[in-house]
Amino acid sequence: MWSDLRANPEVVWGALIAFAIVVLLTPAVGGMARLLGVVDRPGERRLNKRPIPRLGGLAIFLGILVPSLAFLSLDGEMRGIVLGAAVACVVGAVDDFRGLDPLPKLAGQVAAASIPLAFGVWIDHFTFPFIGVVDLSPWVGMPLTVVWIVAVMNMVNFLDGMDGLAAGVCAISGLTFAILALSLGKVDAAILSAVVAGACIGFLRHNFFPARIFMGDSGALVLGFTLATVSISGLLKTASTVVLFLPLLVLAVPIIDTSFVVAKRVKYRQPISSPDRSHLHHRFMNIGFSQRRAALTMWAWTACLGAAALATRFIPFREGGDWHTGETIAVIAIALGALAFSLYIVYLLEIVKLANPRVRRRRAEQEDTERLSA
Repeated sequence: MWSDLRANPEVVWGALIAFAIVVLLTPAVGGMARLLGVVDRPGERRLNKRPIPRLGGLAIFLGILVPSLAFLSLDGEMRGIVLGAAVACVVGAVDDFRGLDPLPKLAGQVAAASIPLAFGVWIDHFTFPFIGVVDLSPWVGMPLTVVWIVAVMNMVNFLDGMDGLAAGVCAISGLTFAILALSLGKVDAAILSAVVAGACIGFLRHNFFPARIFMGDSGALVLGFTLATVSISGLLKTASTVVLFLPLLVLAVPIIDTSFVVAKRVKYRQPISSPDRSHLHHRFMNIGFSQRRAALTMWAWTACLGAAALATRFIPFREGGDWHTGETIAVIAIALGALAFSLYIVYLLEIVKLANPRVRRRRAEQEDTERLSA
């Protein structure tokens, strides 16, 4: 790993430059957002107690764009990813400014997700355990790619409901993807992943509790788009069997959050895009967590799952068809640790709340309201 970094120092430099740009540029973007009136005002679903400027995603995008132009080979897949990220940023910024209805917003996301396809960024095969490589036709792989990209964009957007939460989760995911991509020889994907991590860490300087600015849809869509496309370019487009499951593991927290929320809205026959307070971060707040503690807990959960992904990739538990006892035990132990942490989250959100009469009463009132509105 260290030899790979020494051979490709632009991975580190890209992250550092992104960090510096976002740290320095974000206050100016926040001031511009206040002048334009693009602020997030307190409300029933909001956790902020005072107006907070949005549009922090513009600083994040510029923090990603500048080192990308400096270090990436923009004559192939990376050009499509950068162009698509620009479109995602525009769609998000328009939504931050004026507010978009769900269908036009989805159309803009699909347009952004379609751009990388023209540059070869699409899922053209899967490598399954015990089966091998399964090639996908463009008629299957391209729509599947668009669905994956749009899904991750919305997952990050859903997750962005608490100070520092989405930025921290994306920073950990970007760092994990960078390490994985570099180990697979995907240098450009590693650089872009590291740049995303650096930009997110820089944004946390202004976004961690108490936040002075929010990333808004302009930031959430850019981060979701970039992580989704880099997972395809840097991981899925390899012949390695194990990497098929790594993007799902690294992005498990936003996937779980979105799956739970969508399932609940379907259960009560509500529109998928309708806002509510059933996200994981809201549930942490319901059992008495502070914003800071809830964000740190979900960061730790993401890091634990990322560690499991890295262990699966780097610990040689099976080589040449033979299982290695010590390495296998180590991988199983790390996997069990990630599972135990996940079960602990379930315990907190499903068991602890039942012991709190106030939470039970609040939940009953909320469910009665949702049934009546349905």
